[in-house]
Amino acid sequence: MTETLGAAAGGRVRLNIGEVLDLLRPDFPGVTIPKIRFLEDKGLVKPERTPAGYRKFSHDDVERLRYVLRMQRDHYLPLRVIGDHLDAIDRGMAPPPIEPVVPTVPTVSLSADGTPSAESFLRHDNVRLSRKELLKIAEITEEQLAQLEQFGLVTARPGTGHFDTDALVIATTARELSEFGLEPRHLRAFKTSADREVGLVEQVVAPQMRGRDASARGQAEETISEIAALSVRLHATLVKAGLRAR
Repeated sequence: MTETLGAAAGGRVRLNIGEVLDLLRPDFPGVTIPKIRFLEDKGLVKPERTPAGYRKFSHDDVERLRYVLRMQRDHYLPLRVIGDHLDAIDRGMAPPPIEPVVPTVPTVSLSADGTPSAESFLRHDNVRLSRKELLKIAEITEEQLAQLEQFGLVTARPGTGHFDTDALVIATTARELSEFGLEPRHLRAFKTSADREVGLVEQVVAPQMRGRDASARGQAEETISEIAALSVRLHATLVKAGLRAR
């Protein structure tokens, strides 16, 4: 990647944003034109502009986008850190080494005090677990999973029947709580509380989410992650403080 970005572009071939999307999608199926525009707004890629204002991307621009998308997908790096990597590459330096990726279920990114960080809410992985795999990895029974589904705590992805990382974390946590006598029916209060917090966050970002501008929607996603992390921190601290006061 360093050599690719540092090398001179071969020829003067320039691609429009649709052609760039076609090149990226085989490796990054979830990439969209608004996503590319958002990365441009963040300064991570700087395509040329025609007199009419159309974007024209070089092959180096495409490789730069591949780097950003790969760092997000495989290493869950925030854009700020990826930007630092690209800045180092632009200045002829090597980016910091990254730990090898191994095929394992991703862990939730935690902050120093043990609560999820904002970056963990931005993370989108492609983990797809079958029902049998979820039962095995979470170490729960079919009956326990059925109860978690009954009370709306765990749901399969619509149309696929697969479960994602969030479902795995919820199932595993529910199993650990069951060791203290807490059954899925007791956990409905957590779901109700979470739904209320989600509603509050949605109210805050609703104006941004209605906008068609890619930058505004990207900013809305970052706002959601920040508020969500702060909400979880507040909730956890209130529970801790309440228990200490007894």
